[in-house]
Amino acid sequence: MKPPYDITPTILKQITAIAEKLGEVNATYLNKQKPQLRKENRIKTIHSSLQIEGNTLTEEQITTLLENKRIVGPKKDILEVLNAIQVYENLEKYTFYSEKSFLKAHAELMTGLIEDAGKYRTKGVGIVKGTKVKHITPPHKNVPFLMKDLFAYLKKSDDLTLVKSCVFHYEMEFIHPFLDGNGRMGRLWQTLILKDAYPIFEFLPFETLISQTQKEYYKALSLSDKAGKSTIFIEYMLDVIDKSLANLLNFNNRILKDIDRLEYFIQLKIKEFTRKDYMNTFKDISSATASRDLKKGIELGLFESIGQHNKTKYLVK
Repeated sequence: MKPPYDITPTILKQITAIAEKLGEVNATYLNKQKPQLRKENRIKTIHSSLQIEGNTLTEEQITTLLENKRIVGPKKDILEVLNAIQVYENLEKYTFYSEKSFLKAHAELMTGLIEDAGKYRTKGVGIVKGTKVKHITPPHKNVPFLMKDLFAYLKKSDDLTLVKSCVFHYEMEFIHPFLDGNGRMGRLWQTLILKDAYPIFEFLPFETLISQTQKEYYKALSLSDKAGKSTIFIEYMLDVIDKSLANLLNFNNRILKDIDRLEYFIQLKIKEFTRKDYMNTFKDISSATASRDLKKGIELGLFESIGQHNKTKYLVK
């Protein structure tokens, strides 16, 4: 059964805004970020997602762990980060519509932290905020069936990926399939769903904005619970995604330098090309600029040239 939600005017506007920004991301060659920027954004993702769950490590400490160096800190917090690094560094291992992949990811994310990592809960759970019970989860006996239905929706539904990722995130949080690790799994799996359609989401740290708006995050979950559908949560998450893309574009709102173009072009893994091929990738540069870029690429040892004048070809090393 398809999870309930409404497509509101707000959601339609948000989807349009996000689509425009995704187009700009591709047009400005940000869909393949520089290695350093990818590393920085991954650190922000891990830091923000775990901070929401109470982890106390800083971005600097996480950077140190990512570089396989030791730090001083709470053992549990360090293990949480090491597990998250392992999972986020190997996202290609997981299939977003596979329940088996989902359980494997939870096992790796929570190994050493809980006894039943990678297994659905076998008892009832109530979500308590302060002194009040905010959410009574479905009976544990229903969890396997509910999750199977949710993954069937992921695999078979033709809903827009942006919407589908939000619906899954909300429904998974509502079902609360694990004794612990549900929040970080919801955020991880939304990233995985989005990444399948839009590669930029592998390194887009929208968790940072969730961390900065935790009250709104939990309020959107709570209001959706009361409404019996995920509409309010979809609006919240699409707003977070839209703002995260805007931040990325603002951060990178600069004129590309020759080295930026060369690094991007090399990442396309084209083994042999001409100046015309290069200019077809960067349609806003002149032939003179393209020639200067290619000359610099040769000087840097990125590729070599064969032939002369209009018949020159470039071979990537």
